[in-house]
Amino acid sequence: MFELDGPSFPPASGGAPRKLIVLLHGYGADGEDLIGLAQPLSQLLPDAAFHAPNAPYPCEGNPLGYQWFGISQLDPHLMFAGTRGAAPFAEAFIDARLQEYGLTEADTALIGFSQGTMMSLHIGLRRARPVAGIVGFSGVLAGMDSLKEEIRSRPPVLLVHGDADELIPVALMGRTEQALRACGVPVESHVARGVGHGIDQTGLQLCARFLLRVLGGRSR
Repeated sequence: MFELDGPSFPPASGGAPRKLIVLLHGYGADGEDLIGLAQPLSQLLPDAAFHAPNAPYPCEGNPLGYQWFGISQLDPHLMFAGTRGAAPFAEAFIDARLQEYGLTEADTALIGFSQGTMMSLHIGLRRARPVAGIVGFSGVLAGMDSLKEEIRSRPPVLLVHGDADELIPVALMGRTEQALRACGVPVESHVARGVGHGIDQTGLQLCARFLLRVLGGRSR
């Protein structure tokens, strides 16, 4: 299995990383699609290193982008199989960065968008040691029926979804939140009014506040 690669953003402090934030992009995009979030977030988390790996497979629908798995009209069985199949790549990437920086899961947050949210939730809830938190934009929990048997950790989760999302209906955020709560996962959610399949300024602000809280505020 090859190691994922993608853009990164070093700590704004100029020092060694004391926090790790991994951003997982959506279908047909690449790490550049999310690494732009690092600059504003780094002003609040100056000792955090940001990494946005490209998904492991060329995108079937966009030859210039990548995919974690193929899309088939949000079929729940295929989504779950897809996240499970791609998870080892993302897990290995996270493990490598933790080893590189001498950090632990407690120093780590995951941010996902769309298909990347599916990946972030799948990975973050199945690691033996909990990450500090998970932010999921415009996504859904894959494998809802299997989570109770497979969950290993319960990090806090923030879900943000536009009510005008034309690709992943906002109702799926409600189902995701319900499934997570049923498994004892602490969840916050926000419906972005008038927002489609994207991230608005309010969503970014909520993400920043959440990260400050779960990662212990401004790094030392």
